[in-house]
Amino acid sequence: MAVPAADVAAAVPVEEPAGKRRQAFRFLATGKAITGLVIIGVLVVLSVIGEWIAPYDPSARSSDLLEGPSGRHWLGTTHLGQDILSQLLVGTRSVMVVGLVSGLVATILAVVIGVTSGYLSGLGGEGLSAVSNVFLVIPALPLIVIIASIVPEVSTLGIALIIGCTSWAWGARVLRAQTLSLRRRDYVEAARATGESTWRIIGVEILPNLTAVIASSFVGTVIFAVLSEITLAFIGVSGGAEWNWGTILFWAQSQQALDQGAWWWFVPAGLAIAILGTSLSLVNFGIDEFVNPRLRTGGRMRAGFTPVVRGGDR
Repeated sequence: MAVPAADVAAAVPVEEPAGKRRQAFRFLATGKAITGLVIIGVLVVLSVIGEWIAPYDPSARSSDLLEGPSGRHWLGTTHLGQDILSQLLVGTRSVMVVGLVSGLVATILAVVIGVTSGYLSGLGGEGLSAVSNVFLVIPALPLIVIIASIVPEVSTLGIALIIGCTSWAWGARVLRAQTLSLRRRDYVEAARATGESTWRIIGVEILPNLTAVIASSFVGTVIFAVLSEITLAFIGVSGGAEWNWGTILFWAQSQQALDQGAWWWFVPAGLAIAILGTSLSLVNFGIDEFVNPRLRTGGRMRAGFTPVVRGGDR
């Protein structure tokens, strides 16, 4: 449990700014966080330069029909002779933009509405909670399909905003429940008794204790957004960019690539989706280990290990 800032200042000497920076980024020392961030960084770079390094135009047809991986086409071709590697590289930008923008928008809304409704009492808190309940019962994916079908010329950024604005309710409910359990803690009561403002109490005393929950909400929303965009493309409601990983899977399924033994048509896109989800989960695990001392293998507290003293060791 966190302690009041006044008690910490009285009991512990002031730490140097460099030490604070080291402590703030200590979670990067875990192999999980580094691996996840490296993978995400590579995907972000590919989303920026994918169109430049793609060996072919992803929509260009050729006479190399449904060929497997070779020197000319590293990931094979489609039934029209289109290069699958080029489609995968060009489609990375749409997936990353939708995933990260949606995750950022949904997380901001979840933090603002969830934490505020959990800390405030009375009509304000109940009103925000009611808004969360309304969005919670709305089926997100069908709503996204309807909006994307109605809105003409919807862009990739537009799809990201639609997904982000319709997928924040679960995170808000979790954050509200955690805030309700934190707002009566001793250090929060002490900050309130000293006359601290409401927003400073929320920002300084409560939000730092919700870091792991916020990170989990962001990761979950990004994964949901990526899967939602891929689902939209898979059912033919792609919008925005012409190519993304879901579009590749759509054409592979519609042309029965599995029945034809063309595994190279759908396996790369599926692996790319799995790698993105794994990297986000690894970052989340690294943050959990940083926030929760019981998950740190190098600390004195270990979850799941009970010291046992043998009779011969006494």
